[in-house]
Amino acid sequence: MLVLGIESSCDETGIAFYDTERGLICEALHSQIDLHSEYGGVVPELASRDHIRKTLPMIKQLMAEANIASSAIDGIAYTAGPGLIGALLVGASIGRSLAMAWGIPAVGVHHMEGHLLAPMLEQQSPDLPFVALLVSGGHTQLIEVVALGDYRLLGESLDDAAGEAFDKTAKMLDLSYPGGPKIAALAQTGEPGRFTFPRPMVNRPGLDFSFSGLKTFARNTIIQCQQAEGELTSQTKADIAYAFEEAVVSTLSIKCKRALKQTGLKRLVIAGGVSANQRLRQALETMTGSQQAKVFYARPEYCTDNGAMIALAGALRLQAGHREPLAVNVKPRWPLTELEPMQSSV
Repeated sequence: MLVLGIESSCDETGIAFYDTERGLICEALHSQIDLHSEYGGVVPELASRDHIRKTLPMIKQLMAEANIASSAIDGIAYTAGPGLIGALLVGASIGRSLAMAWGIPAVGVHHMEGHLLAPMLEQQSPDLPFVALLVSGGHTQLIEVVALGDYRLLGESLDDAAGEAFDKTAKMLDLSYPGGPKIAALAQTGEPGRFTFPRPMVNRPGLDFSFSGLKTFARNTIIQCQQAEGELTSQTKADIAYAFEEAVVSTLSIKCKRALKQTGLKRLVIAGGVSANQRLRQALETMTGSQQAKVFYARPEYCTDNGAMIALAGALRLQAGHREPLAVNVKPRWPLTELEPMQSSV
């Protein structure tokens, strides 16, 4: 089954073709970072307009480059949520319209299920069941994946997501959007031990997260340094970035260790944009090694939003018999636990 995947939930337009027998055939990605960077974050209306401009030309170009005829496509998958409502409607409308025109089925895919399944695009993919850490700009969740489509929420952020805290702290340090990669790069020259940031909610039982207070601690540290130094030096900025990243990584690692112990599982999957953070990967490699467990993650380009993960998730759901009606339905808010197991058809 050859499936066209369309990702348009936020600030990246992702197109891909995935075959259930041959794997990923081809993909293309257009990032809107330059478009939004001058505003310090994503502007929803601009995102929607850019998806309108890019989606169809990218599909046509990819089909031409891979020599794929419309008659060879067996289904279309598009991101149906969660995400920006306008951006979602662009991808869903195009995907559903093409499916109707070509006489093939379409399926709406949960954006975070796409992220969760992204490591399955790799040669070494995890077996079920496993614990998944979904960590991005909009989500920080620990999920027990019992089976494909059978997800049990173990814990989540009560306020800011980890990626959101990265972006806001980066803005305080006068770093450009997106903040996560900028803080990670700056932290490489930071001095360990100069600042010690708290590890939120690790001193109490449970698997929930909270990063809002960590962001506030960063703000207070910046103000104290400004008062002492007159203005932030480049080294002080690097030291703050190091301490902030260290606190986030340590907190996530502690919670993942608890989740593995609580579930008794020995496989951990990390997915979402923040999973590309090298320090987080190293910390989880060390932690899982001490627990006789193993961590799995996608290559960096599949950690951020992309069409390949949507095509893969859509192919699995189409194979399980899931179909969308002609009506276009998107969900800007959509708990992952509301999904139906893939083995049952809709």
